[in-house]
Amino acid sequence: MDMFNMVPVLFCIVVVIMIAASAVRILPEYERGVLFRLGRLAGVRGPGLFFIIPGVDKLVRVSLRTVAFDVPPQDVITLDNITVKVSAVIYFRVIAPEKAICEVENYIYATSQLSQTTLRSVLGQVELDELLAQRDKINLRLQEILDRHAGPWGIKIANVEVKNIDLPQEMLRAIAKQAEAERERRAKVIHADGEFQASSKLAQAAAILATEPTALQLRYLQTLTEVATEKNSTIIFPVPIDLIKMFLDKKGE
Repeated sequence: MDMFNMVPVLFCIVVVIMIAASAVRILPEYERGVLFRLGRLAGVRGPGLFFIIPGVDKLVRVSLRTVAFDVPPQDVITLDNITVKVSAVIYFRVIAPEKAICEVENYIYATSQLSQTTLRSVLGQVELDELLAQRDKINLRLQEILDRHAGPWGIKIANVEVKNIDLPQEMLRAIAKQAEAERERRAKVIHADGEFQASSKLAQAAAILATEPTALQLRYLQTLTEVATEKNSTIIFPVPIDLIKMFLDKKGE
């Protein structure tokens, strides 16, 4: 009989233990709990150990860690009417858990849709050359716009990176031709600059030789020596009278 009287007591003890266990909440350092009491916002709890009222309170967990979200490839028409596929990655985190829960239904989905539309809008206002050459500037612009729109949701956009830019095949061929033409132009400029410098030096040398006939004659003999060394052959050349004039003068004396 005593055993049967203990059953309700044991049942009550079990119920109390279950209620007490359901009232205990433990949140890690990287999470916060948005508490609703009878449907009304009652603040943010955590991290650590705290208690709620079972059946009255509702706790929604929110992670404060940075989320890396891949923006799927978007078809973008640039300002110069070129269609490209652009993908990006966005890093964001929750800084106001109560806003992330109360101001938007699903903050991850909302941030995803906002990033896609903003990506198409911003890249549609730049030309292809700017998109390829000034990616850092575009990343910063995307970050500023997304951060401004996601701020009321309690979201902080930490960084935005344009990841891949897929160009049409005909555009790739055109860019390759443009790069090849640029390399040829630089080579011609360098060659022309070298010819100009060489001609300047030759003009200076000619001016010096013109004022020094003896130097011109010595250069003439040096050239003949080089030709005779390279080619094993007999060379007949006229000797300028100036070279032997000094010897003739001495003989006449």
